[in-house]
Amino acid sequence: MNSKFKRGTLEKQLFDLPSEVQFCKKCVMSNQRPRIIFDEEGVCSACRNTAEYKNKIDWAEREKALIELLDQHRKTDGSWDVVVPSSGGKDSAFVAHQLKYKYGMNPLTVTWSPLRYTDIGFKNYQAMCDAGFTNLLCTPNGKIHRKLARLSFEELGDAFHVFVLGQLSYAFHIAVKFGIGLVMFGENGEAEYAGNPAVVDRPYVSSDIWTKIYLKGNKLKDLIQYGIENKDYLCKADINEADLKFYSPPSVEEMEKAGILGKHFFGYYTKWSPQESYYYAAEHTGFQANKERTEGTYTKYASLDDKMDGLHYFMKYIKFGFGRTTDDTSHEVRDGHLSREEAVALVNRYDGEFPSKYFQDFLDYLEITEEHFWDVADSYRLEHVWKKEGDSWALRNKVQ
Repeated sequence: MNSKFKRGTLEKQLFDLPSEVQFCKKCVMSNQRPRIIFDEEGVCSACRNTAEYKNKIDWAEREKALIELLDQHRKTDGSWDVVVPSSGGKDSAFVAHQLKYKYGMNPLTVTWSPLRYTDIGFKNYQAMCDAGFTNLLCTPNGKIHRKLARLSFEELGDAFHVFVLGQLSYAFHIAVKFGIGLVMFGENGEAEYAGNPAVVDRPYVSSDIWTKIYLKGNKLKDLIQYGIENKDYLCKADINEADLKFYSPPSVEEMEKAGILGKHFFGYYTKWSPQESYYYAAEHTGFQANKERTEGTYTKYASLDDKMDGLHYFMKYIKFGFGRTTDDTSHEVRDGHLSREEAVALVNRYDGEFPSKYFQDFLDYLEITEEHFWDVADSYRLEHVWKKEGDSWALRNKVQ
């Protein structure tokens, strides 16, 4: 990695990045995205795997495979037969509604609480429940959760990391508890946004590769141990194993006993489109978009649940040199909804926009000052991505 990285070594993704920044010739994605692959023609793996490969898939055959999978888990006694992690957002609402009303399953939806709900996020969550779903909402111990969020911000560059931990793990604990062998997520991020080619065209991902792909190369116990040894706000007395249970997946033995193979993707069986999920959820589950554009991008309907979302995407911009607009436009270019030229214009207009609306909420939640925030944020600027111009920072390379 072409950088004197200032913080610790817990954010392992930063050490595998190419030293020269490159942008995809078909979409606008950067080669600084972890696990992405660019071919000799300068085209990213997302464009190859999702735009070109997906157009060759026999989706009727994939639907047959889905029905066969569902039939293997379908229960006739009225009990739940599939767990769907769902915030009430457009994607999970689409999955849950399709499984119940199109395919005749009886889904149990489960929600790992956002760090701090937005008004529209909680409204959409309630609307999903009102659309015909039983839901279990888990809100973790707030005292330890906030400390882990601060630790994750400082040492991983992402306070949102503690949400990802529970979002991935909580659903499987519930599945084990109720003997439900199928857990169905929405899209496969490695396929839709470019990532590990080994898991791109797979119906599920087993828990043994979660850590490397989703958890920045660290297990929770490693993060906590680092915090206890290096932070004055975290000590052994803060840690209660029961409170940490849902931050990590069940054991392999527990998963096997329940017949759970891993994290299944509804997007493997149907051609995934975030925009179409929005239209569907708005019609069938009462999902509502924001009234105003989301900071950092041009859309109004994605990742609306958490006040901390904006800072999550902004820190990605700091760490990797691309942000939320790059993700959104790249997907829409692949879906045929935008031209590359339009995507470039949107990226140059909105990518990296500072999310000021809930910034004070973020500082208050982590109990840090604005000065400390910028000290941490700036420490994640890699030398081959950023340059200092007077008192300001500028990207060394911008998409064209």
